[in-house]
Amino acid sequence: MNNYKQELIRSVRKKLETWLYQESIRQNELVQFLHSISQTAAVIGLDRACDMAQSLMSQMNENDEKEWTKESIQELLNPLISIFYYEEYPELNEVIEQKEGLYDKKLILLIDDDSSFIMFLKDVLGEIGWVVMAAADSDRALHSYYDLRPDCVMIATHIQDNNGLDVLVALKEGMRQQFVPTIIITRDPSKETRVKSYRLGADDYIPVPCEMDEFIVRVNRQLERKQAIDDVMLLDELTRVYNRKYLQPSFERMVSQFKRRKVVFSMALIDLDCFKQVNEKHGHMAGDHVLVNFARMVKNTLRQSDIIIRYGSDEFLLLLPGAQAKDAKQVLDRIRLSFSQEKFADVRPDQTFQCTFSAGVHEIQEDELDLKRNIEIVGQALYEAKQEGRNMVKIVPVNNIIYHQKHIHVGIVDDDPIIRTMLTDIIRKSKLTDDIILDIQTFKDGMEFFESNWYGESAEPYLIILDGMMPRMDGIEVLQKLRELSFQERFTIMMLTSRKSDQDISRALLLGADDYMTKPFKPLELETRIGHLIKRMK
Repeated sequence: MNNYKQELIRSVRKKLETWLYQESIRQNELVQFLHSISQTAAVIGLDRACDMAQSLMSQMNENDEKEWTKESIQELLNPLISIFYYEEYPELNEVIEQKEGLYDKKLILLIDDDSSFIMFLKDVLGEIGWVVMAAADSDRALHSYYDLRPDCVMIATHIQDNNGLDVLVALKEGMRQQFVPTIIITRDPSKETRVKSYRLGADDYIPVPCEMDEFIVRVNRQLERKQAIDDVMLLDELTRVYNRKYLQPSFERMVSQFKRRKVVFSMALIDLDCFKQVNEKHGHMAGDHVLVNFARMVKNTLRQSDIIIRYGSDEFLLLLPGAQAKDAKQVLDRIRLSFSQEKFADVRPDQTFQCTFSAGVHEIQEDELDLKRNIEIVGQALYEAKQEGRNMVKIVPVNNIIYHQKHIHVGIVDDDPIIRTMLTDIIRKSKLTDDIILDIQTFKDGMEFFESNWYGESAEPYLIILDGMMPRMDGIEVLQKLRELSFQERFTIMMLTSRKSDQDISRALLLGADDYMTKPFKPLELETRIGHLIKRMK
């Protein structure tokens, strides 16, 4: 039966590709096409494709003489295009819609210029659910560390432009506020190198080649160790949100992004109203239950990039990257209304009570980047909310300073129109683009990309997704030309290639590709990787 499925998938993709090059399609052709899909898909077990085709077909009349433009066809068929791309990977059928943990995978930063080893680790560690991001030179490695916030760093002792142990020293300088395990990977098994690695702060030392099962166990031990240390050092025991130790490094990281990329961020200070009376009247166990449920509600409402910290007994501090004060207030007002409707159990049978909170919100300003001072400012807004009757959110007035929502330009350069459409759809629907204004442009090859001059129109960041093999000008050539530009730091670049040549991938990494994936790839893995790249650009 799989042969029939693949044959239908190939047939549909061929038809879709043909239509994406046509200027218009008659509606009766479209209805017939959808009818054929629904009939065949039902027989061979492609249920999702069958249901989607029938749903689209129900929206139109076969006898209608309407003409569909290329753009309207693409918009209409986007759900069907996604299904027929995903269906090439039957093992994903049950999890395509389950994306809750999409960006929660363990992220490993690999600092190495050996493309064969990079490819091998990406494949092997990807199979067990870890994401490997590679950096081939020391400067890019240091930037990647601060942008990606990995769960573990692996460093080869010898990379092109530097000694891996020097990179280790530089990274350890930035790890003082937070534990990130570092593993030295080396082909030098000497005692001298091993001892020096440990002396400089390495958490493990793995000579290669080695047995892969042992390698995975040792890496997993470091990841578990980090989780345990984070739980003890950085998480509040009761509410399971971050404690105050996480505040300073988080604030400094957002200030760094603010200075480098003008990424606005807001701070909010929340205080539960009359919480002392809750403890006195209803008991400390009831009070603890309120705190736990409040923290859970906030975490479930915020984006993954937002940070919630238990700042005091019943005080919580939020850091909201990419959010203006008015946006933060809207979010907090939604939480406030929901929380005020929650009913909590009293110590007395059949009795319940309700709680509210007050909050101050402050949008961080360029002329005041001191953490202590900003907490004082947002604390004053919280005080005013309390004085004016509680159960409200107050914004600190900003003196005529206007920040614009974050813009990211995305260029997709691929000669396959189905891939271009699918990538556009994935990026637009990604949770990490909810607070971003996206400008997505697609190009069928490198020559069209450069002829457009689109890539140089703005000083804002660009994410460029390049197919490795294209007519006229392939991805490597495009990458090389982009990295030769005087403003090349604007570009974050992902390579997509069907070539698994060590030489090609090594060249891409050395030319400055930020990540790569080889075709065929799993859409969920691609979305995860694109998500990490966008996250570092925010």
